[in-house]
Amino acid sequence: MLQIFFRFLSLGLISFGGPAAHIAYFRQTFVRDLAWLDDKHYAGLVSLSQFLPGPGSSQVGFAIGYHRGGLAGALAAFAGFTLPSFSLLFLLVVSSGVWLEYPMTQGIIHGLKLLAVVVVADAVWIMSRQFCKRKPAKLLMVVGCVAILLQPGIGVQFALLIFAAVAGKQWLADVDSTVEETRTPIGLNYLWLGFFVLMLIASSVVVSSGSDRGISGLAQLFAHFFQVGSMVFGGGHVVLPLLQSSVGDGIGNDQFLTGYALAQAVPGPMFSLAAFLGGELWQAQPLTGAIIATLAIFLPGFLLMLVALESWHQLSNIVQIAGAVAGVNACVVGFLLAALYQPIFISSVLSATDMILVAAGFGLLKLFKPHILMMVALFICAGAASAA
Repeated sequence: MLQIFFRFLSLGLISFGGPAAHIAYFRQTFVRDLAWLDDKHYAGLVSLSQFLPGPGSSQVGFAIGYHRGGLAGALAAFAGFTLPSFSLLFLLVVSSGVWLEYPMTQGIIHGLKLLAVVVVADAVWIMSRQFCKRKPAKLLMVVGCVAILLQPGIGVQFALLIFAAVAGKQWLADVDSTVEETRTPIGLNYLWLGFFVLMLIASSVVVSSGSDRGISGLAQLFAHFFQVGSMVFGGGHVVLPLLQSSVGDGIGNDQFLTGYALAQAVPGPMFSLAAFLGGELWQAQPLTGAIIATLAIFLPGFLLMLVALESWHQLSNIVQIAGAVAGVNACVVGFLLAALYQPIFISSVLSATDMILVAAGFGLLKLFKPHILMMVALFICAGAASAA
């Protein structure tokens, strides 16, 4: 277990660049260097992570740990990979009262917010080209974007995801597929599935009841983040609009975007943003809030991986399920497009100079594909210069 933990810890310290980069690091380390699994098995785990809601790259790491050391190995992989980003974001939130007052710090954070505009715009660009190739998918993207801009809220998003799944099953299932669907019963792990369903129902009850029934604040915190983790398909930046709808009002747009901007500058999974938000929302005991929020947002995706790890080949052959997932993915692109405008763009781009920096950064990213650390350094310098 210690070997698994330290292997993933070493990756958690250097894994900048988002889910795609994380998956590349994992392949280099665990397929090519250590030979813990072969390319075919690894490709299957990556496909499964895209098939289920949750933090995509962290789910792949969890599955590699499970393959190597069972459930204990999976937990060791999660702890190792997440610990660096969790620690950095927690330290940033507990010390923010000290360093946020300085003009230079505010300038740097503003620069990172502008970087967030560039990064999310790039994510929308890439995901729209990947998930919205067909007309029904483009329509679902537009519907998702317009609906969220008109009526923001996690309840609306949940209803749209259900609609997108139904529409995708009808419109986006590959009826011309030559893959023969399996007749063998699907070997799901129903124990973990039952636990996931019970947790989802309980979290829904807690969120809807709130303080009216004397439910503790920590239980509500856990429930909000668990629901977000249950609805995020694609991981990474896709978590942003759901978190904004669920907990953004509790801390305000400015602090929310500060956390998101800081999450761009640390290695590891984007879902570790929950550490910053949890500490900010539960200021009486920020470490408790950070731990609960982080565990809650990762838990649904890991439970669903345990449900399907042994049967992903069979699931991937069901064209109706693939169509439903395609519909959800297209709708999620719409959510991310709406979040790019509100709150990211309108809270970050405050002048013509800001717009120039965003346009230049987007062009630099698309044309030359620099490492994310170079982009972070450039926007930190630009933000610091604006405050000088």
